[in-house]
Amino acid sequence: MAEGESGRKTFLVGQTEMPARPLPPALHLVATPIGNLGDVTLRALETIAAADILACEDTRVTRTLLARYGIRQRPVAYHEHNAAEAGTRLLAALKDGRSVALVSDAGTPLVSDPGFRLVEAAREAGIPVVPIPGPSAALAALTASGLPSDAFFFAGFLPVKNGARASRLTELKAVPGTLIFFESPNRLGESLAAMAEVFGNRRVAVCRELTKAFEEIRTGPLADLAAHYAEAGAPKGEIVVCVAPPDPAAAPAEADVDAVLRSLASEMGASKAAAEAARLTGLRKADLYKRLLELKPDGPGG
Repeated sequence: MAEGESGRKTFLVGQTEMPARPLPPALHLVATPIGNLGDVTLRALETIAAADILACEDTRVTRTLLARYGIRQRPVAYHEHNAAEAGTRLLAALKDGRSVALVSDAGTPLVSDPGFRLVEAAREAGIPVVPIPGPSAALAALTASGLPSDAFFFAGFLPVKNGARASRLTELKAVPGTLIFFESPNRLGESLAAMAEVFGNRRVAVCRELTKAFEEIRTGPLADLAAHYAEAGAPKGEIVVCVAPPDPAAAPAEADVDAVLRSLASEMGASKAAAEAARLTGLRKADLYKRLLELKPDGPGG
């Protein structure tokens, strides 16, 4: 366990040994650095040190963080290949009143990582689930991309097979926000080309090795970056791809709207015609109804 010479659970901040206060029985979801170990929060360190059980994807990766901050814990593996078995043991420990800290190899647990079923089971059992926020590759990439951040959609990894990938991209084409993907270096070039084919030549940011020594953020039109990586080959490191939202649909010309209104009004009442025109054009029903009254021979403009 994470215990100092006095028997207390501790962690190091610089050269200072800090006590870790006891944790309440709960499932604690702890975000860890995505590269730079200095990005960990004090609350995360204290939670990891104090937990009765520390569960992680890869014990070797987690031990690097533990060593950096002088935390003496014995991490147990919890990953996609043993999630059912390990999850049952962790849930039993939680029901027994123990505290469990769940960390991923990098970033926030459950974001393209195992853990959802454990959280679901804990909640169904009435066990508190406590988020310990911190680093996130998806949000780090979004904020540095220069793309709109008021609305975004995290899409995770794309399917490997071409047909499934094209279908998934088609589903995402109309999402009115910046799209965020994780991608393998070996598939980056072909994925960007597939995006360009489905999305058109939208702006894109390819964010590589975020927070690490060789951090790189390359931006430009999709077709240009697809061509760049096709020629340069697969880059090294962890990659996040951010794709700009679709351009807003151009407002229909007034003459076109009038033609739609006249056509619909010849087949249905004014209110229903305005509602159908609103569905077709994206304009407000109230404005279209007012315009339709103006177009009628006995209307204000007739």
